[in-house]
Amino acid sequence: MAAPTLRDVAKRANVSIRTVSNVVNGYAPVSDELRARVQAVLDELGYRPNLIARNLKQGRTGMIALVVPELDVPYFAELAREVIKAARTRGYVVMVDQTDGDVERERELLGRDSRATMFDGLLLSPLAVTAEELRGRGNKVPIVLLGEHIFNGSFHHVAIDNVAAAREATAHLLDLGRRRVAAIGDQPYATGETAQLRTAGYRQAHARAGLDVDEGLVVATPHFHRRLGAEAMERLLALPEPPDAVFCYNDLLALGAMRALTRAGRRIPDDVAVVGIDDIEEGQYSTPSLTTIAPDKGEIARTAVDMLLESINGSAATPTETVVPHRLIVRDSTAGEPV
Repeated sequence: MAAPTLRDVAKRANVSIRTVSNVVNGYAPVSDELRARVQAVLDELGYRPNLIARNLKQGRTGMIALVVPELDVPYFAELAREVIKAARTRGYVVMVDQTDGDVERERELLGRDSRATMFDGLLLSPLAVTAEELRGRGNKVPIVLLGEHIFNGSFHHVAIDNVAAAREATAHLLDLGRRRVAAIGDQPYATGETAQLRTAGYRQAHARAGLDVDEGLVVATPHFHRRLGAEAMERLLALPEPPDAVFCYNDLLALGAMRALTRAGRRIPDDVAVVGIDDIEEGQYSTPSLTTIAPDKGEIARTAVDMLLESINGSAATPTETVVPHRLIVRDSTAGEPV
């Protein structure tokens, strides 16, 4: 039986061959409804593009790179899975690497002879490299930026609204009647933009509720790791007036904080309610399960991959800042009776 062709798919889906080609190759924006219809027929007929021939013809590798700060942070591992899934449906292979948040490793990607030139495009979640360094990079590999590093519209960029996310998380705690809401994860230095945005949201929630922020409840951490969340929570519990709730800047900090609360004999959420950000799978199965702000990781991945392929194919518009939705998921760590 002959392998199905683009013409076969177009006929079955009742669209043009060009539309099928656009879906398969990511050449141009296609509506979600049309993409889903064509993809269903591609799957039904078992169509498989000849990737090697296509890439050789176009002078491409058929590979893109995803570079994140830390792969052992579950958020980035889960995002990588979504990026791989999105790229695979568009006929691309993804290589995943990490920088450890080291500015020199980020800068290495920008050089004329960097490993980034091995790929057709780059998805980068930077922590330290500046917009000026990106604009002056020695290679012209198409790039899409992920995460909360601020670039003021200079590049294609996909992120959630961190101020709104933090404001919503904090407001949830205040709406429960908690009045000493701590914040764990502030980073008041140059590369701490994600944390600074989340601190801004935390402060906005208090201002909207007509409450002052107790600065002693805002605890800085150099990283968003479990151990640091536990250590920060221990310091908060040692205060003369400990908090009755805590907003953690990611789920790992929150899981660490909950561990410290449990060791100290504090009940969650009765004594202290806890909220995180990221909706990592671990939070669903912690005891208690963790209330969190959930970014739409699938949408982040699909949007970023589509933007990158448009840039690779020369059809990208001017740099676009895309804000992806998030939602509050209420679980056991805040689901007790309001105080």
